[in-house]
Amino acid sequence: MTGDSLRDRQRAQIRADIRRAAFRLFIERGYDAVTTEEIAAAAGVSPRTFFRHVPTKDELLLAPVRHGGAAIVSILEQRPVSESPDVALINAIIARTRSFDEADIEEWRKALLVAPDPLGKLTIITPADKERAMKLVAARMGANPEADIRPGLLVQLAFAAGDYGFQQWVRQSGNRRPLDRYVTEALEAVKSPYWRRKPKS
Repeated sequence: MTGDSLRDRQRAQIRADIRRAAFRLFIERGYDAVTTEEIAAAAGVSPRTFFRHVPTKDELLLAPVRHGGAAIVSILEQRPVSESPDVALINAIIARTRSFDEADIEEWRKALLVAPDPLGKLTIITPADKERAMKLVAARMGANPEADIRPGLLVQLAFAAGDYGFQQWVRQSGNRRPLDRYVTEALEAVKSPYWRRKPKS
C-alpha cells in the first residue's frame, strides 16, 4: 500500500468519524443546537482537524451526495456497451444508490430531517460531472451534444429524477421502503425510445 493511499484512507476515516458523530448529535439535540466544537469533541478530534476536513456543518449533510456524481460517472463508464444510453445511466445511478451502507444512510436521513435547510440544496451531480456524463451518453447515442439536445436533456432528467427520489426517501414517515426503491421508481419515468441511437440517414 502506498503512503498516499494510506493517507487517503486515514482522511476518509476521520471524515466518516466526524460525520457519524455529527449525525448522532443532530438527531439527539437538533441541527441548530449543535456546534462544530461539540462535533469535534464527540468525534475525538481537535476543532482545527475538524475544519481541515469539513468546512461547514452543512457540508457534513451534503457531502455524501455531492461526491455521488463522480462515482456515478465512473460506473457509467464501465456499463456494458450493449445498454442503451438511458438504461446505462439509470443503472449507474441505481448502483451508486445501492452502495450506501443501510445503517449509515438511515442515520443520515434522520439528521437531514432535523436540519432546516440542506435538503433543498441536495443535488447528486456537479457541473463538471454533468459534462462528463453528457459526453458518455452522447457517445452511446452516436450524437453530437452541441447539435443534438438529447444527451444533455437525458442527463438533466435522470439526475433530477434521482434527486427527487432521494428527497422523497428522506421525507418518508410510515412507509419504510429502502432508498433504492424510491430512486428506481423515479428513474423509470426517464426511460424512453427517444434516447436510442438514431439510424444513419
